[in-house]
Amino acid sequence: MFLIVGYVIILASALGTYAVHGSLAALWVPLEYIAIVGLTIGGFVAGNNIKVIKATIGGLPSIFKGSKYNKTLYVDLLSMLYEVLAKVRKEGLMSVENDVENPHESPIFGKYPTISQDHHVMEFITDYLRMMVGGNLNALEIENLMDVEIETHHHEVMVPGHVMSKVADAVPAFGIIVAVMGVVNVMGSVGEPPAILGKMIGGALVGTFLGILISYGFVAPIATLLEQKAEEGSKIYQVIKVVLLSSMSGYAPQVAVEFGRKVLYSTDRPNFGELEQELKARKGK
Repeated sequence: MFLIVGYVIILASALGTYAVHGSLAALWVPLEYIAIVGLTIGGFVAGNNIKVIKATIGGLPSIFKGSKYNKTLYVDLLSMLYEVLAKVRKEGLMSVENDVENPHESPIFGKYPTISQDHHVMEFITDYLRMMVGGNLNALEIENLMDVEIETHHHEVMVPGHVMSKVADAVPAFGIIVAVMGVVNVMGSVGEPPAILGKMIGGALVGTFLGILISYGFVAPIATLLEQKAEEGSKIYQVIKVVLLSSMSGYAPQVAVEFGRKVLYSTDRPNFGELEQELKARKGK
């Protein structure tokens, strides 16, 4: 929503102020629009492999959606982890083996559809619970493995944002290419009357205008939003890591989820009282 609002403000500022003293018709040079769009798409395709292209295109719809990573989701996550760890503390690690092996049939995970429907998050949780059940790795080894996996995940989800940022950097150069092509065309028509040459020169300069406007006004905001989405999506794995490692270190479930709560961004973090009240309410169900 804010992206669309921003685009409207950008267009109103750029075209509206120009329209006060100039003709908008002078900016309508269809072939230059086609050339810049074609060069941009061509550069994007030429500079990336198929996996990156698919990831970038697949990530674009997310910029029009609100973030699912909010206080409600994190309260669900911490409550779910608390229930799992409380069961482990009361009945032993083997008690969650069936939950880990069949998460979709787990009575604990089934209470939290917003979490259990996220395949990647559930795979992260169940994989490390499985390692804990197996007992073959100590806390330090699991922490190192978690760090590597989180770093890998972060790198993957940041790719679309980085790609769009590079595209934004390239578009002004494509605008210059189109402008130079227009100037070459003008130089071949030096015998024409000044009025015609002036129109041709103005048309050529539209290429530079379009390149800069599309880059900083339209593509760069998309790159920034994709990077913000990636950052938001990585925090949940850090919370899970801290909670599970705290449990492995011998802390009670209540203390372990408190450690996880402290990892959250301030805008998404429930306060201590809110989380404690929520845990008590869900324990009573």
